[in-house]
Amino acid sequence: MNHLIDITGIQKTYKLGAEIVSALKSVDITINKGEYVALMGPSGSGKSTLMNILGCLDSFTKGQYILNNIDVSRMSENQLAEIRNKEIGFVFQTFNLLPRMDALENVALPLVYAGYNKKDRLSRAEEVLVQVGLQDRMKHRPNELSGGQRQRVAIARALVNNPSILLADEPTGNLDTKTSVEIMTLFKEIHSKGNTIILVTHEEDIALNAKRIVRLRDGLIETDSTNDKFETYKLAEH
Repeated sequence: MNHLIDITGIQKTYKLGAEIVSALKSVDITINKGEYVALMGPSGSGKSTLMNILGCLDSFTKGQYILNNIDVSRMSENQLAEIRNKEIGFVFQTFNLLPRMDALENVALPLVYAGYNKKDRLSRAEEVLVQVGLQDRMKHRPNELSGGQRQRVAIARALVNNPSILLADEPTGNLDTKTSVEIMTLFKEIHSKGNTIILVTHEEDIALNAKRIVRLRDGLIETDSTNDKFETYKLAEH
């Protein structure tokens, strides 16, 4: 089978003063197109380091990473930046929206770097904002939107380039439970359209939204299993 992600023997070590810290010890993982995977683990388990490597935001000390048939291990900084823009849509806990731009302009931004003309950029941005249910908020700036709406703008921006992977880092970390439910429901809808989603979380109830749960501990994969509750699970509103 053609894997979208194939990671073999990935190690990541840091120098912390005189000490050498192993963030990832030797990780192997394959992810196929269309999967919905949660990376779980306590603080210091290596999940954020693995996410940064998957997202081509960080280099690794040893091992091999093949993304969509491209060997990431051998790429220059410029090539990595291009891969990030084309292949990966990022959703962060803190939304990372530009305050002076409205929702439409924020969503269209990645298309500037991809070389689209203004008309096509705005038309595509409009399309994804409709997809995330924000057709009536396109001209609002981030400070005129609720936390949930801001995260929807961030999700639309992540989808605008039709990336191979949607990488979400604690996407509900700054949201209340009711809004978290709405955002996780939106991720399920996006996944049902064939998108590959990798979700990084330390919360069990958020991880249970994914179809496969990979648990990390001390820089190693502890378990990698299918989530039996995927079809029926719905995050509870407290």
